[in-house]
Amino acid sequence: MSYMMVGTYGPFSSSLDDRAMTCFKEATAHFDDVQYTPVAVATQVVSGTNYAFFCDAKESHSKTLYSAMITIFKPLDGVAGIMDIEKLSD
Repeated sequence: MSYMMVGTYGPFSSSLDDRAMTCFKEATAHFDDVQYTPVAVATQVVSGTNYAFFCDAKESHSKTLYSAMITIFKPLDGVAGIMDIEKLSD
């Protein structure tokens, strides 16, 4: 049996549950220039939850796909927000 250390991210999973998808949609609702499609997610429980979403991404003016990592914080009470977006490849 393996245990996750407190304060660390768990393993990535390609099974994105309703809670993760709701958080992702809430945090990215204002994006118009880039379409992000989450492929996998890892979570970290803090005073709320940090989500690391591995995504496929496509800019609206281009047909080129690339990978990106989006980090989102969802507080216990409140709206989810983007902490970081990292472009991983072209």
